[in-house]
Amino acid sequence: MKPSEKEVLQALRGVRDPELGMDIVSMGMIKDLTVKGGDVSFTLELTTPACPFNSQIEQMARSAVEGLPGVKSVNMRVTARVRQGRPALQGPLEIPGIKNVVAVASGKGGVGKTTVATNLAVALAETGAASGILDADIYGSSLTRFIRSYRFDVQKGGRITPAEGPFGLKMMSMGLLVPDDTPIIWRGPLVGGAIRQMLTEVDWGELDYLIVDLPPGTGDAPLTLAQTIPITGAVIVTTPQQASLDIAIKALRMFQRLGVEILGIVENMSFYVCPECGRKEYIFGRGGGLLSAERLDVPLLAEIPLLLQLRENSDNGTPIITSMPHSEAAETFRSLARRVAAALSVAAVRRGAK
Repeated sequence: MKPSEKEVLQALRGVRDPELGMDIVSMGMIKDLTVKGGDVSFTLELTTPACPFNSQIEQMARSAVEGLPGVKSVNMRVTARVRQGRPALQGPLEIPGIKNVVAVASGKGGVGKTTVATNLAVALAETGAASGILDADIYGSSLTRFIRSYRFDVQKGGRITPAEGPFGLKMMSMGLLVPDDTPIIWRGPLVGGAIRQMLTEVDWGELDYLIVDLPPGTGDAPLTLAQTIPITGAVIVTTPQQASLDIAIKALRMFQRLGVEILGIVENMSFYVCPECGRKEYIFGRGGGLLSAERLDVPLLAEIPLLLQLRENSDNGTPIITSMPHSEAAETFRSLARRVAAALSVAAVRRGAK
């Protein structure tokens, strides 16, 4: 008995993406299927290289086909293609080649928003996804501490080639264009214009993910940018104490009113781990991020520990994923990247993205 293509596809329909809840055939993840005698070959096209369930899906697909009567061998090629996300606001600004724009925002400054944005971008790039990061916090840029050591180029005609960092991560900030101690004293429209230029006049190329580090708050600058940038989804950063959570919720509500998908909440400085005994101390309170996420019906994406090394690396301009790749904090950021990528995949599939 030799299996047919129809039988192979039917077997693969029994494999469901754990995150998306849909079978891999209906989602178009099976490509180039051929059946010759008992030899079956096909390509499994995953929705993102950062999916937390990639290995599980691969194993289930292989097992489903190998379990068919008459199958002698299975040649499964695994690739990944990030789906094109749809921004909430269809404004005049379009960025060709960028599939998903993820805003990292906060209700107030000082909560580690740039640390989260930087390590999230590096973690996505580490998976093999084409990724970039744009510093849109014009007034209080912290990203330049990380990317100052990298070079960018101005092409003929004035277009800019962004700096390139770890794992091919593309990076750009207004802070690269002005001296460190020079304040940028602009009103909202000028900020929006500068960001528009960095989005449209920088050669980002083909990107799966562009992480945008927004200014904190819900005032003129972040609102202008939120309405200017074609945002696919937003990540809200907070710390555990109630004052920070209250303001973070306001930022979250702003994006909801604009119709932007809320990917989830990140609680930074969640706990301190004693270096001597390993005990966790919840200095700023415990469980605030989880309670807020549950009340707002959004995911709690990560709880980032308060670590001396994380602070030192942020000050030195080195993401902890590259400086301490095996640390608990680095693994937490990798988990965050996988959850963000999965949430974007869910949203893209739900909206029928190609």
